[in-house]
Amino acid sequence: MNKKSYRTASIDSGTSDEDMVEIAGATLDFSMTDDDAPLDRDIAEGYTSYNGNSRMNGAPKMMYFLDEPVPGVGTYEDFNTIDWVREKSRDRDRHREIASRSKESAWALLHSISDAFSGWLIMVKVGLLAGALAGVIDISAHWMTDLKEGFCLTTFWFNKEHCCWSSNETTFKDPNKCPSWKTWSEIILNESSGAFPYILNYFIYVVWALLFSFLAVMLVKSFAPYACGSGIPEIKSILSGFIIRGYLGKWTLLIKTMTLVLAVSSGLSLGKEGPLIHVACCCGNFFCHLFTKYRRNEAKRREVLSAAAAAGVSVAFGAPIGGVLFSLEEVSYYFPLKTLWRSFFAALVAAFTLRSINPFGNSRLVLFYVEFHTPWHLIELIPFILLGIFGGVWGAFFIRTNIAWCRRRKTTKLGKYPVVEVLVVTAITAILAFPNEYTRISTSELISELFNDCGLLDSSQLCDYVNVFNSTNVDILPDRPASTGVYTAMWQLSLALIFKIIITIFTFGMKVPSGLFIPSMAVGAIAGRLLGVGMEQLAYYNSDWSIFKSWCSHGADCITPGLYAMVGAAACLGGVTRMTVSLVVIMFELTGGLEYIVPLMAAAMTSKWVADAIGREGIYDAHIRLNGYPFLEAKEEFSHKTLAMDVMRPQKSGAPLTVLTQDSMTVEDVETIINETTFSGFPVVVSRESQRLLGFCLRRDLVISIENARKKQDGIVSTSTIYFTEHIPPQPSSAPAALKLRSILDLSPFTVTDHTPMEIVVDIFRKLGLRQCLVTHNGRLLGIITKKDVLKHIAQMANQDPDSILFN
Repeated sequence: MNKKSYRTASIDSGTSDEDMVEIAGATLDFSMTDDDAPLDRDIAEGYTSYNGNSRMNGAPKMMYFLDEPVPGVGTYEDFNTIDWVREKSRDRDRHREIASRSKESAWALLHSISDAFSGWLIMVKVGLLAGALAGVIDISAHWMTDLKEGFCLTTFWFNKEHCCWSSNETTFKDPNKCPSWKTWSEIILNESSGAFPYILNYFIYVVWALLFSFLAVMLVKSFAPYACGSGIPEIKSILSGFIIRGYLGKWTLLIKTMTLVLAVSSGLSLGKEGPLIHVACCCGNFFCHLFTKYRRNEAKRREVLSAAAAAGVSVAFGAPIGGVLFSLEEVSYYFPLKTLWRSFFAALVAAFTLRSINPFGNSRLVLFYVEFHTPWHLIELIPFILLGIFGGVWGAFFIRTNIAWCRRRKTTKLGKYPVVEVLVVTAITAILAFPNEYTRISTSELISELFNDCGLLDSSQLCDYVNVFNSTNVDILPDRPASTGVYTAMWQLSLALIFKIIITIFTFGMKVPSGLFIPSMAVGAIAGRLLGVGMEQLAYYNSDWSIFKSWCSHGADCITPGLYAMVGAAACLGGVTRMTVSLVVIMFELTGGLEYIVPLMAAAMTSKWVADAIGREGIYDAHIRLNGYPFLEAKEEFSHKTLAMDVMRPQKSGAPLTVLTQDSMTVEDVETIINETTFSGFPVVVSRESQRLLGFCLRRDLVISIENARKKQDGIVSTSTIYFTEHIPPQPSSAPAALKLRSILDLSPFTVTDHTPMEIVVDIFRKLGLRQCLVTHNGRLLGIITKKDVLKHIAQMANQDPDSILFN
């Protein structure tokens, strides 16, 4: 029996250099075992192709085994795109079969009910696990961040805040007076002030940062290369139908959860919010494997992943409604109404779980909850819009510089030394961050302090004002002149702003889990606080100006600097991600500032307009294009006047299209075509002369079917004829057994004519999620257009190198 070598090359995963691929800057192996295709046990339960209803007629030497399910047929190879039309059709067939059987017996009725509720059950499990993991990550990261400066003597597992809560000597006026909490210099030298204790604390701070980052990058490199980065570009690609085996696997979930704590604790300029979306999607993928209809159907699985992404945002920001809108606006490709309800439910369960854990100890879901006592005035829209302009400029600048640096990392030797890069960036970050108290603390604490509305009991430098009034109402304080502490804080915040802007460019995209939400918000919050204090002092010293006289009299509480910080944070986050609706909802859920939704909307829209004027892509779309993922952006319009015949392959001057015929090719002929080409599928025609289209057959299905036929049926040899027809003509007694493969043939491939405008073709690919469509003229096959062909054509029309954006 002549078994060709194509089976190993096309199906099995090897460890040669050809099997390595660059994903999100990491070199990855195809041999990941998580998120595998359905196994034989799945097939035995009834895993069939949706058009596999064929009958066998002909000679006794005919192959009959393909009337039964063949293991692997109907699944997809790694780094391929799913066929949404086929997956949805298969699910409809499965649902109709269950509905028809439910009338036959009570057991079948119970099976139908359990099948209907399985999606909701998965949502409960995803919400519970995502909320629990988020709580563990929050508590662990807070403790390990404080560990760099000292630890609690009485209960070492408490962070500084929890440790000092139990002390009777800690007050609002002197929050640093906490006998239970000791710095490293106090523990080692029994001294807290002086040059040498400062140097010792400085040294230990840097050592802890290097240790945490080293452990993070080594765990990622050794056990789960997919655990690096934020994960949102890959999640968007996966939700659009791209297959990345192992990216949502169990090892990735475990390692990303551990290394996310380490990366955040190291003090690098990154956040945990983006990676938490990846973690939640890993939870969703894990539970999908426990339910048959989600394990076998890639389209149904993506409905769960969309809801899981909403749960991830819910626990990342404490914003369940914002999470649903984020999934709808930013990451999801296919979002039916049913998925909207389930996303809302998953976000609700996740938020409830996180609230039950109470990781921040404030009985709220978020760390940034604020209560501003002064309403904003219409004239303040001017500085709010200025913050929006700053956010748009900063977002466009960050995207261009970060993409340039990531491209340099991918194309130079820098990408070969991820551990060294992480350690160098960590060392620079820690050395520059320690002297400035606003960069030494965690970014979340910095944002919380910047959002804070100063009261009489606040001891922060940002609240060091001269009290020139006599009042017992500590809730509403008039604008006051700034003291030396405020001016010192302004200088420190200005240095922190420059530091955050520069270091975040080099941090995002390294081989550790790294989110961008919190660093972007920190940049905007610093800029907003600086502007807010400036406006506050301007109004105080110039209350007789016409712009202030009507609404800001002397001694009144007019300007709230914390509000400016909140608006600036929204502006910068919007400039980087280009979010609008979901951003505003996340911000007012994050802070509780529902009264300030109009300033947030003004800043978000302004930042998006400004950033779009400079560059059309958000940071996640830019990274998708950098890595060459086959992602068709639904937000952009195709306005060029080209036709399907201009894009299809082959062109008139090219080689003829590789096709299979319905009844005139042998097993050897098909194996030769598979060996000599790399196409993912082949059109099947009546004959080469007529070129009348019969259907489309996937390469993977062909390979698996022929291999199974050789193993399970005697008489299948290289000269056996392959039939894609429904009826097989009688075979001579001396002829080898024929092989019927009609059951793996797609009898209804999507076709367009050669004069179909490409704007319609692009819309078809976007809205139907096609892998390919065939081009015909008067019923004769002319060529094929794949998703890659569409992407290359869009790149050519945009004057870009088409080969530079395609995933290999």
